[in-house]
Amino acid sequence: MSSLKEDYSLKLETLIGIFTVDKGKIKILMMRKKAEPYKGYWILPGEMLNIKETLEDNITNVVCEKLGLPTMYIEQCYTFSNLNRHLEERVLATAFIGLIDNITLVLKKQERDDIELEWFDINSLPKTGYDHDKIIHKLIAYFKKRIINSNILKILFPSDFTLPELQKIYEQILNVNIDRRNFRKKLINLGYVVDTGDVNEGYMGRPAKLYRFNDELESRNLF
Repeated sequence: MSSLKEDYSLKLETLIGIFTVDKGKIKILMMRKKAEPYKGYWILPGEMLNIKETLEDNITNVVCEKLGLPTMYIEQCYTFSNLNRHLEERVLATAFIGLIDNITLVLKKQERDDIELEWFDINSLPKTGYDHDKIIHKLIAYFKKRIINSNILKILFPSDFTLPELQKIYEQILNVNIDRRNFRKKLINLGYVVDTGDVNEGYMGRPAKLYRFNDELESRNLF
């Protein structure tokens, strides 16, 4: 017969799915596990919660100290409580999403020799340990709902971009083909984007106009 303490004894871990846009693809950051169980498998970055810290403090420490990444937008999403999530003990997981633009990522990340990190296209994920495959797909679905919001997109596109670059992301998110002219007309006529007056030079073909999101636009869904 179990004791009252055993019945109410459990651990809590944080997990984070960090997303960025790289070369027209939405990617998520994953970490390779170095020890058993699931040695060699890929998992979401995370950490066990200490009794003296909050969830927010814990996940911020994971991002900045463990992963060597700069401060970013972080949003709490779900808690996962399946009884057999871990093989040896009862562990709940609170999952977050993090958003960072690729320019900030390249300029401000710090290398960590003790962990192996890799960015994966959300449509080409590796073999994962624990229940992280289910958690990742849940976070991707959540992220796709949030990214159609104009303010969320500003986080991933804080500087100048071309409309074809933005269109590729929408097509990947919505899994549809979007008419180029209608897409351009909608964003410009509704004031979502502002023409910077510059063009994207150094590429094959005709230079494309550069735009940025309208800072004065209130948060709203674009589709």
